[in-house]
Amino acid sequence: MPAQNPHRPGLVGLLSVVCGVLAFSWHTVLAVPIEQDPKSFNGIGWGTPFSDSAVYAKVDESGKIRTYERTDGLPSLGPVRVESMKFVTIDGKFARVIVRYLGKTTHAQVLTHLQSLYGPIDRTPGAMTRGSGQQFNWRGTDTEVNLTYETVREVGFLFIDSAVLAPRFNDSLPEHAY
Repeated sequence: MPAQNPHRPGLVGLLSVVCGVLAFSWHTVLAVPIEQDPKSFNGIGWGTPFSDSAVYAKVDESGKIRTYERTDGLPSLGPVRVESMKFVTIDGKFARVIVRYLGKTTHAQVLTHLQSLYGPIDRTPGAMTRGSGQQFNWRGTDTEVNLTYETVREVGFLFIDSAVLAPRFNDSLPEHAY
């Protein structure tokens, strides 16, 4: 068997690099473009200063990142009741909403609501994950939306992010977190 040149990756190394690049960028390629980017969530503009108020209470703080919840009862995403909704800031600027919900019926309602705001999902083959999980993505100039639904546990997670501020969350992670 001929010795492999240490400066040239073998087939396994090449495949690992290709798979890594594809895994890292698949959501970007498959995201549906948002034609009319709201540049906000529910009228709260990305980057808006955010702090405790009569409507929002801080529930967590970790360095530059603070998490708030509404103080006025059960959270809803448009007309859909959800389990939790968290508003996240970085350096005091509104940057992300995290929503958690349960059940197939709620998932269908959330998906319908998101399509009414951001556009229809891409139903071409390979555009969304099937089986034990589904993933849907929309991307605008200022807003990015990522919905993941686990069909076995019937739990959904929705992240609505500022395209400009959300990458700063990665800057807050310690180097050994990966």
